[in-house]
Amino acid sequence: MTFSVVARCKTSGMFGVAISSSSPAVAARCAFARTSIGAVASQNITDPSLGTRALDLMQSGASATQSIEVLKASADHMEYRQVLVVDGHGATAIHSGRNSLGVFAEASGDNVVSAGNLLKNTNIPGAIVECFERTAGHLGDRLMAALKAGLSAGGEAGPVHSAGLLIVDRVSWPAAELRCDWLENGCPIENIATAWTIYKPQLEDYLQRAENPTAAPSYGVPGDE
Repeated sequence: MTFSVVARCKTSGMFGVAISSSSPAVAARCAFARTSIGAVASQNITDPSLGTRALDLMQSGASATQSIEVLKASADHMEYRQVLVVDGHGATAIHSGRNSLGVFAEASGDNVVSAGNLLKNTNIPGAIVECFERTAGHLGDRLMAALKAGLSAGGEAGPVHSAGLLIVDRVSWPAAELRCDWLENGCPIENIATAWTIYKPQLEDYLQRAENPTAAPSYGVPGDE
C-alpha cells in the first residue's frame, strides 16, 4: 500500500525519506532519519520499531546491509515487512519479505533506494531511483521529484491518500517534516510538494532561530520589528 524513496545527499550529508500510501498517516509510521547516521523506511504491514532499530544499529557502527541482516535474524514476522536503509556512507540495503502485499518491487542506486508494495507495476522503484539520480539541487527537491516520478510511472494499484517528506540536517530534530495524513480527494503528493516549495526558502531560517535567535532573520509576522 506504499511506495517510498530513501536517500542521502553526498554533497550536504542530509538524509531524507519521501513516502506515499493509500493508508492514512504513512509518514508518521514509516519514515525515519537521524542526522549523520542514516535514513530508513519501514513499510508493508508496518512495524515502526524496525525504523528505530535500524538507525540504532547504524549508530553503533553497522552498515546498511548489516543492519538489515540483524533485523532479518532477530525481528519477528520479517516475511511481512519491507525495510529500506541508507547508511552514513551512502550504502543501501533493502528487505522485501515474501509476504509483501500485491505487486512489490525494489531498486537501488547511488545514495538512494526505493521500494513499494501493491504497486501498479514493477517498474516504479526503478523510475524513482532514475529520477532521483538525474535530478540536481536540494535533497528535498530531488526526493519530491522522485516520488512524483513513481506516481507518473503508475504508483499504487489504487489511489493514494497520505504522503510525507522527512529531512534531517545538522541538528538532532528534523530540518523538515511535512505530512499530509489524509486527503480524500486530490493528490497528497502534490499537497506535500506545494508545502515544500513554501517551506524550503525558510528551512535555514528555522534552524538558525533554534540555534541562535539573536542572529535570526525577521520572523515576518505582524509587530515584528
